[in-house]
Amino acid sequence: MRESGKGLVTVAVEKEIRRGRTNVRANVRQIPGPCAHWNDQDADFIRETLDLVGDKWSVLIIGTLSDGPVRYSDLAYAIPGISQRMLTLTLKQLQRSGLVDRTAYAEVPPRVEYSLTALGKSLLTTVLELAAWSADRQTEIRRHQDTYDTRNA
Repeated sequence: MRESGKGLVTVAVEKEIRRGRTNVRANVRQIPGPCAHWNDQDADFIRETLDLVGDKWSVLIIGTLSDGPVRYSDLAYAIPGISQRMLTLTLKQLQRSGLVDRTAYAEVPPRVEYSLTALGKSLLTTVLELAAWSADRQTEIRRHQDTYDTRNA
């Protein structure tokens, strides 16, 4: 026996717990559906990509960059509610994934602009459609949320 985060647990029990977790997606795939044809590696990458591009700040940043390069301070101003920290972290993730370019100009004061890459532009239509869908259905969605909240209060 060895000590784990919740007390003493046998190695055999820990292995059994891990074994149960590793076959979750395989068990789900037994039921027909849109994810049934993806292997584990593809499913993990799809989830990771959707986490990035479906994040509220990513959608707003990509949409804001649709008209061309934008300075960091202008991005911060254009996206209500985003903190400097979230803007910086999201821009870095978008850069890392090849969706956004960062260009630093050697000027005084320094100037940094962000723009969409070709890959980011290929995502732009989908992001703008998603944002438009959300805006167009805001009243209906709010009504459903209010009804649900009232029933479940």
